[in-house]
Amino acid sequence: MSLLKKLFGTGDAKAPEAEPTEYKGFQITPRPAREGSQFRIGALIEKDGKSHHLIRADLLQDIATANDASIGKARQMIDEQGDRIFG
Repeated sequence: MSLLKKLFGTGDAKAPEAEPTEYKGFQITPRPAREGSQFRIGALIEKDGKSHHLIRADLLQDIATANDASIGKARQMIDEQGDRIFG
């Protein structure tokens, strides 16, 4: 990777990874995706070896807000669907 890419972040399609959190027996790892200068809400939801990738249309301005919103949307989905989230 060139020095300019390191300094300015060009070519980096992913946001820095956040720490997973536990919620009602599920593990939620926020994974917002960088889209230009914004971040799309996304998370990985896991339980008992099963996983579901949550992706939302919402775009937010900074990574911390996107991580918090991703966890919130994942919790909402778990509350609404429980284990049915895995199909």
